[in-house]
Amino acid sequence: MAFNEAYIPYGGYWSTPFCRWQGSFANKHSIEFAAEIGRVALDKKGILPSEFDGIILGMTIPQRHCFYGAPWAAGMLGATGITGPMVGQACATSANSIGLATMGIENGVNKSVVVLTCDRTSNGPHLVYPNPLSFGAKPDSEDWVWDNFGYDPFAKNAMIETAENVAKECGITKEEQDEVTFMRYSQYQEALSDGAKFQKTYMVAPIEIKDTRGKKVVATVTGDEGVFPTTKEGLAKLKPVLPDGTVTFGTQTYPADGNAGVIVTTRENAKKLRSKDNIEIKIISYGDGRAKKGYMAQAIVPAGNKALERAGISISDCKAIKTHNPFAVNDIYFAREMDIDIKDMNNFGCSLIYGHPQGPTGARLIIELVEELVLLGGGYGLFDGCAAGDTGAALVFEVTVD
Repeated sequence: MAFNEAYIPYGGYWSTPFCRWQGSFANKHSIEFAAEIGRVALDKKGILPSEFDGIILGMTIPQRHCFYGAPWAAGMLGATGITGPMVGQACATSANSIGLATMGIENGVNKSVVVLTCDRTSNGPHLVYPNPLSFGAKPDSEDWVWDNFGYDPFAKNAMIETAENVAKECGITKEEQDEVTFMRYSQYQEALSDGAKFQKTYMVAPIEIKDTRGKKVVATVTGDEGVFPTTKEGLAKLKPVLPDGTVTFGTQTYPADGNAGVIVTTRENAKKLRSKDNIEIKIISYGDGRAKKGYMAQAIVPAGNKALERAGISISDCKAIKTHNPFAVNDIYFAREMDIDIKDMNNFGCSLIYGHPQGPTGARLIIELVEELVLLGGGYGLFDGCAAGDTGAALVFEVTVD
C-alpha cells in the first residue's frame, strides 16, 4: 500500500544528541525528558500544541509511570486534549510509530499527529515476576536491557550471534567490517563540519543537566556523547567479541539515551507548519520483513524491498539511504543484496557511530535522511533497519524542493 495523504512539515522534527550508556542523560526520565525537549522544539518553531489531534509515544524500556504513556506525554507537552497509543518494537519502534501516524492521516482519523520517541538504556529496570509455582515460590527475574540484548527466546541466541550468523553464511570478514566502520565514522565527521551545521538543522542543544534537586547545572550537552575516535589501525587491533567470530566492539553500536520527535500531518497542515515554503516532505510507503531465525541483519532486505515495491520505485531511484546498523555486517549485507555501492548510504552518520537508544534511533535517522534529501535538491529516500526478533522495517519518503 502506498500513502497519498501524509506529510511531514519541513522543520517539524527534532532530536536530542545521543549520549552513551551511563552518560549525561543516564538519570533523565525518558517520557518527561521527551516532553521537555518537545516543548522547547515546538516553541522554537512557533508550533502550538493545540495543532495536534493525536499523539504516539514510541519507547521500548519501561520507566516509572509509563503505564500512563502517551496521554501523560501529551499533557506535559501542553496538548491536554489528545490521546494515543504507546508503541514498542525494539529498534523498529520509530518506523512503526511514524507508520501508524501515517495510517491515521491516510484514513482520516487524524489531521495532525505528534510522534514522540524516547528511551534510556542506562539504569534499565530490574524486574521481578511472582511465580508461586516455582520451587520455594522463588520469583522469576529479568534485567530488561541486558537480558534482552543477550537472549532472543525464540531464536535462542544473542543479537551479536545473529550478526555472526550472517557474516559466516555470507563470507563477511572482520576486515570488511573494519573498513565499513571507519567509512561510517568519516561520514559522521561531515555532520560536524562547519560548526555542526548539518546537525543544527534538527538537533536541540545545548541541554543543561541539573542535579537531583533541579538547581545546580552539573553538565551541558552540546552534541553526541560517546562517539569513539576511530582509526583504521585501532579497528584492526580489536579482537572479535566471540571466539572464532568477526564482530568486535568497534564494529557494533553501543547503548545510548535520547529522544526525538516528528510531526505527521496532512499536506494542508504541513504547508502551514513548515519552516520553509519551498520544501515538501511526503511519506510514500512502509514495509516490514522477517529473516530466518537467528539472522536479524538479513531482515532489512525484505523490509526495504517491500517498501520500495509499494512506493513503485527501485533502490536506484533513491538519492539517499539511511539504515539502522547495529553491526557493520548489516550494511555490507544490504549493499550486496541490493546491488548498491556501500559508500552511497549513511552520509552524515548512523547508529553504528553515534549510538542506539532504541526507541528514537530510527526517528533521528529519518530526520537526517530528510535533511540530506533537501541538500541534494529533493528526491526519494529510503530508511531501513533491523529489529529484535529477526525483523526489519522501512519507510520511503519523497522530498520536493521548488
